[in-house]
Amino acid sequence: MDTSYVGELLQKVREENPLIHNITNVVVTNFTANGLLALGASPVMAYAAEEVADMAKIAGALVLNIGTLNTIVVESMLIAGKSANANGVPVVLDPVGAGATAYRTETAQKILEQVEVSILRGNAAEIANTAGQQWNIKGVDAGESQTDPVHLAKTAAKKLNTVVVLTGKEDIVTDGEKTFIIQNGDATLTKVTGTGCLLTSVIGAFTAVESDRIKASVAALTYYGVAAEIAAKKTDGPGSFQIEFLNQLSTVTAKEIEQLGNFSQIKE
Repeated sequence: MDTSYVGELLQKVREENPLIHNITNVVVTNFTANGLLALGASPVMAYAAEEVADMAKIAGALVLNIGTLNTIVVESMLIAGKSANANGVPVVLDPVGAGATAYRTETAQKILEQVEVSILRGNAAEIANTAGQQWNIKGVDAGESQTDPVHLAKTAAKKLNTVVVLTGKEDIVTDGEKTFIIQNGDATLTKVTGTGCLLTSVIGAFTAVESDRIKASVAALTYYGVAAEIAAKKTDGPGSFQIEFLNQLSTVTAKEIEQLGNFSQIKE
């Protein structure tokens, strides 16, 4: 896999316009919908228990995000996840804030127990706590730990039997055996709320058109990071960056990705 494939997969997303069913948090709904539209996917935000099974089975991917939890939303997530599983629709889980409270941690683990999750995307603390390991977390932000994030990601992938996408200064994609490091992106992403949640949905869009979960995740992260780098060069603060980032998600080209994309596979 090389950067040219990322551009090819991006074009496929734009041509196929996959429907991405998001059960996400109230903080990021608008930004997530706009980001998916900019990419070329078709977002739908359906939460009612009465309809989520029907929506999930016709989607290209289902994205579950536990950022603003309540019992009704959790029930809908489980119904939607089981419907997606029954209909061959990939499920992407974002365990926002897992480790910050017992409820969040237990909810993430409950979803993983009852739903076959294709990809788990989170920061180091969220991944660690979801997998039953200790890692400091402040709200939804990962704290410091002595644990090697690559080792953490691989251990979690094996334990949870899923592809893990661990995002941070460097992004890690692994199934426990095959591991990639992606080194694209810009620090301004951390100054705009919802960029991590949108990334999870973007991974869902790439997964909707590429059955290889690792390839889909690496491509999504590379595309996303390149768009952020270009946006950061054109702006001077988080407000203008947010708008320009949406512009770049829409306009970034395969050629720019080939030139700026930076990922590599770790040799075992």
